[in-house]
Amino acid sequence: MRRASTTTRSAKRLKISEATKRDYLKRDRALDKDADAPQLPPDYWSGASIGKYYRPLNTQISVRIDNEVLDWLKSKGPGHSSRINQILRERMAAER
Repeated sequence: MRRASTTTRSAKRLKISEATKRDYLKRDRALDKDADAPQLPPDYWSGASIGKYYRPLNTQISVRIDNEVLDWLKSKGPGHSSRINQILRERMAAER
C-alpha cells in the first residue's frame, strides 16, 4: 500500500494585489510594535501557498455496492476508492 502524501496538488499561490500593497502603506504604524500580531509586508506573503498541507481525515468503513458499479469504477483505472470519495464529495457539495 502506498503511503499518502501530506501535500496536495491543489495548492494555490497567493497573489498580492496592488490595492493590498497600498493599504499596507496606509496602515496604522502604532500596530507595528505589537509582538503578538506583527504587521508583515505584502512581499513576505508573495510566495505563500494556500492549502498546501491540508488533507482531510479519512475513516475506514465497509460499504456494499453493486458489482456493476464496482466494475465501472475499476475500469477507469487505479484509485477506485478515491473516485468513490470524489463522487460522494461532489454530491455533498451540491446539496449544501
